[in-house]
Amino acid sequence: MSSRSSCLFLCLMELAALVRLFHSRPQNQEIVSSAAYLIVVMKTTTPLFTLVSCSLFAQPLPYPETRKDPEIVDDYHGTQVADPYRWLEDDNSEETKAWVKAQNEVTFGYLKKLPKRGEIRDRLEKLWNYERIGVPFEEGGRWFFNRNSGLQNQSVLYVTESLDAEPRILLDPNALSQDGTTSLTESAPSPNGKLLVYGLSKAGSDWQEFRVKDIDTGKDLPDVLEWIKFSGASWAKDNSGFYYSRYPQPKEGAALTEANKNQKVYFHKLGSPQNEDRLVYERPDQPDWGLHAYVTDDGAYLTFTVTEGTDPKKRIFYQSLTEPDAKVIELLNDFDAAYGFLDNVGSVFYFRTDLEAPRYRVIAIDVTKPERKHWKEVIPQTTDKLDGVTLVGEQILCEYLKDARSDMRAFDLNGQFIRQIELPGIGTVGGFGGRRKDIQTFYAFTSFTSPGAIYRYDIASGQSSLYRRPKVDFDGTAYETQQVFATSKDGTKVPMFIVHKKGLKLDGSNATLLYGYGGFNISLTPGFSIGRAVWLEMGGVFALANLRGGGEYGSEWHRAGTKLQKQNVFDDFIACAEFLQKEGYTSPSKLAIQGGSNGGLLVGACMTQRPELYGAALPAVGVMDMLRFHNFTIGWAWKSDYGSSEKADEFKALYAYSPLHNLKPRTRYPATLVTTADHDDRVVPAHSFKFAARLQECQAKDGPPVLIRIETSAGHGAGTALTKVIEETADEWAFLHHQLQMD
Repeated sequence: MSSRSSCLFLCLMELAALVRLFHSRPQNQEIVSSAAYLIVVMKTTTPLFTLVSCSLFAQPLPYPETRKDPEIVDDYHGTQVADPYRWLEDDNSEETKAWVKAQNEVTFGYLKKLPKRGEIRDRLEKLWNYERIGVPFEEGGRWFFNRNSGLQNQSVLYVTESLDAEPRILLDPNALSQDGTTSLTESAPSPNGKLLVYGLSKAGSDWQEFRVKDIDTGKDLPDVLEWIKFSGASWAKDNSGFYYSRYPQPKEGAALTEANKNQKVYFHKLGSPQNEDRLVYERPDQPDWGLHAYVTDDGAYLTFTVTEGTDPKKRIFYQSLTEPDAKVIELLNDFDAAYGFLDNVGSVFYFRTDLEAPRYRVIAIDVTKPERKHWKEVIPQTTDKLDGVTLVGEQILCEYLKDARSDMRAFDLNGQFIRQIELPGIGTVGGFGGRRKDIQTFYAFTSFTSPGAIYRYDIASGQSSLYRRPKVDFDGTAYETQQVFATSKDGTKVPMFIVHKKGLKLDGSNATLLYGYGGFNISLTPGFSIGRAVWLEMGGVFALANLRGGGEYGSEWHRAGTKLQKQNVFDDFIACAEFLQKEGYTSPSKLAIQGGSNGGLLVGACMTQRPELYGAALPAVGVMDMLRFHNFTIGWAWKSDYGSSEKADEFKALYAYSPLHNLKPRTRYPATLVTTADHDDRVVPAHSFKFAARLQECQAKDGPPVLIRIETSAGHGAGTALTKVIEETADEWAFLHHQLQMD
């Protein structure tokens, strides 16, 4: 008998003994589930558990064979680059569909055998089963809010006549599809509170369909609008219709891959078909411009925020709605800074901007005197980043980031400081919306170990009172959060939050999950996550890195991680990983890295640059082919952060870190679970397909598993059905539990 056969034989014999023990357990002992009893038995027989694991995972995984096309070679500025897996970019081909099916069979066949998966999944489901209520908002004398009773796939929109009255269901997306994959993307009540524009997304796509509902009767009007993406709805003050943006209808079969360009602003008059919608503004000379229209609260102006891809810089135009046939005025057209329209007081427009202020400030422009010499600085830049601003109750409420933590301050309309707004603790705030006439507003506050609560804020007194607090079966007091600073390759101090059980021993033995993003001026701040809560309960350490490329310290911090400086982001993340190991939190075999979208790129780049530094990697919906990302859907818009292979110097930088192109044969890469979805039309799944195929080709023969999990009827993440979220998180945690050898 071979040694492998002997191992398998012993495992089966011991497993039979386990089953006998299981069926003969005392009926009166205090273990509620049979699964829990089996876990107890396994904990008392560690060598046996190891043998069982041996039998399940000792043999190499039979990865599906992936065809290579040696004929596909591109010339980038004199450099020849092969792309043998390009055929996987065609997600409609039968060959690609067969490949997806074969990969999923291997992946799910592996994941379902993981010994802790069922237990982890059950705990996720139990913990997620709690009531979640969104921040309420008022329109036309009615209040609206989202609520999830616990395990609903999608949150439900409610309406009530007052905050003290019994609410009623206005729209339940769960009733719109059997599998819970239709999500609510937009909800805009009319100024009189009688009608609701709502947007729906199917299977996680960015494409939205707009409809209109009568709030009193709950019935839909005949209005149906299509081919809408990256747009809200803004009502005319007379309630006759609304403004929105849409793209041209894509070619047949290309809706999930075709580049999205030439967005236009339309006005939809209620009761008319979409093909009769009035074209309000277009720029055929600027196909890359994104056009986003908003009616000011006083109804006097229609403002246009003009974007170019994901560049933080903006243009601001406006049109008078009180003058017939008024022209669109190009108020801010230099594309020299970020400008966020806040509100207007008559002809005076307020903006949050980083013009001559990388950490942002508030300025006021009188549109009757638009020259720069007449501009007024209302709130100057400080040492902290001004992350968000609202004008509510004749005050300017400002959220600052102090080392990635929320800090709130109130000013009057002239910029005079009123007060520091006391928050419940160290964490992240969201909300503070409303209008200048309001006397109150609402906000939510959360931290890593608390699901947070919703508070009512009295604007006159500055006092907060608890409005709603969720009840979760999780004891956050058993954990502690600290902020540390790692030193990156060039000496930059990189902040990082670390969360773990109190009394943690710094002996390098702790399974640790390091999460990052580092791009597009997006800030990562403390926030509660059910998935992370279960990770902490499993004994894991969670670390969140605030990398350059993000927005935590303003526009300079962001630019330091873009284009030719993108390597700074990866250096920062690697420095955080090394810090965690040097300080004794973990060790290479116990460290996992995780990120999604741009964070998936982060994980892909770091695992190819320093594969020995990690025990496992979870790249989700990542941008993995840095030479071709701009060819699909909205990918061209990311050039402001990444640059483009169309330019020689930027190609050189992209090629140096592109995850797909930096995988090397016969290298031992960490255990990897790539995740993507078939309806992701933001980062098309071809990125993950090609990366996984190449990774399986290059992984050392004795290396750990490298798998790809391809979700169906899901997209980039937003609107994903809760059942799918639970299943995917259970797969990821069970994968890490096994690969990091967690107790």
